Amino acid sequence: MTEKVVRTRFAPSPTGPLHIGGVRTALFSWLLARHHGGKFILRIEDTDQKRFVEGSIELITDALSWLGIDYDEGPDKDGGYGPYVQSQRLPLYQKWAQWLIDNDKAYRCFCTSERLEQVNKEKEARKEPPGYDRFCRNLSPAEIEENLATGKPYVIRLKVPLTGQTIGHDLIRGEVVFDNDTLQDAVLLKSDGYPTYHLANVVDDHFMEISHVTRANEWIPSFPLHLILWDAFGWEKPIYAHLPVLLNPNGKGKMSKRFEAFNEDGKKILVLAKEYKDAGYLPEAMLNFMINIGWNFGDEREIFTVQEAIERFDIATVNPANSAFPIEKLDWINGVYIREKLSVEELAKRLRPVFEKAGLKVDDERLLKVVPHVQTRIKTLNEAVDVAGFFFHDTFTPPTEDMLIPKKMDKAGTRQLLEEAYKRYADVPADSFLTETLKTIGLALVSDLSLNNSQVFGVLRVAMSGQSVSTPTFETMEILGKDEALKRIKIAIDILS
Repeated sequence: MTEKVVRTRFAPSPTGPLHIGGVRTALFSWLLARHHGGKFILRIEDTDQKRFVEGSIELITDALSWLGIDYDEGPDKDGGYGPYVQSQRLPLYQKWAQWLIDNDKAYRCFCTSERLEQVNKEKEARKEPPGYDRFCRNLSPAEIEENLATGKPYVIRLKVPLTGQTIGHDLIRGEVVFDNDTLQDAVLLKSDGYPTYHLANVVDDHFMEISHVTRANEWIPSFPLHLILWDAFGWEKPIYAHLPVLLNPNGKGKMSKRFEAFNEDGKKILVLAKEYKDAGYLPEAMLNFMINIGWNFGDEREIFTVQEAIERFDIATVNPANSAFPIEKLDWINGVYIREKLSVEELAKRLRPVFEKAGLKVDDERLLKVVPHVQTRIKTLNEAVDVAGFFFHDTFTPPTEDMLIPKKMDKAGTRQLLEEAYKRYADVPADSFLTETLKTIGLALVSDLSLNNSQVFGVLRVAMSGQSVSTPTFETMEILGKDEALKRIKIAIDILS
């Protein structure tokens, strides 16, 4: 791809928490750098001060850290190419904007916002595309000097070629051709001295020696402006790769943090990295899932480690088509990681803060007993609270009468079952109150009372947990212990009396 050291960058704007689409852009840029043994840089593009949100940089770095997308250089990691925050680089942009003017590649535009608005209205009336009419591109030197002498504010605009074509190469899409007569003289430097995206990213990519620019395909309309800028400066261009954007799970519309979207079942579609963390998804499962969107590992494997992906990753094989966000696949992958990739001890470590966040007091010894029976039943960490949170409540919340009585049984029959269960389990020594013994008694109850497993096991499970969905019946009884299990059976009997 290149004989130069591979240096990629992720350059988010600090306008709030990191969007899942930004995560995918960062991830593919990071994979590209890691595959080639290069450097991955985090650069904060905060030149649009009106959209700046306090604390955003920390939210971005926290999300990358959670996912394990580590950067080699950034605001808090100086690699000799800083500063890595654009608002701290203003003199550099101003210097090179002036250079463009001095070399007849750009010009000062003194037009007011009112005039620009009027120009667009007139164009609309003529059914012409909106855009600047290049009025100031043809000002005489005397007119320019007069405007400067009177202190008239101005922006600096790029002198786009008026004829011919601008041709660029995209690693994912191949040759991309633009007719110059469709391009605008884009603003490069605003009247407040801040650069626009066009100027800042080209200047920064040059001076930070970025070898590959990976960004969403939404920036393709800006691609020719940047190519023209690179040529105007006479600098060597980086290699570009425009990634497909993520669409809502139904394939309709881009996933955006500005709009709420819902699945067909009414479930809100999460769009922020922090939301996925808070919802109990594992970072390694998230990475595995995100790598699969638009890129194929090969050999039909869907579960693989990040290191395996790094070894195989090729940005040129990314599918250029926009991709729907298959949230159901994430749930499946996350479940696989919970069941198969985490030890009991590691899962317990990750579940502890989830239980504590739900207001529960976690006993480590009991947690380690509970985890194996939760591990096969959950797809996200948060689901463990619903399945097994009752183990850590200060007080037991009994089930209702309706919850206790199973299908094809009545109140009297259910009470009889519980009374017989109480007698038989009361005869079991405390040190023998173990799953296999308890299950054997349960199966005897099925036979002796002419019931089925679902009825007997279900009644006991609800009596133990106080809820319809929980850990397995006899494992639950063993963890609770003889005294507590008998106490809860007695409570259930009383409810039905």
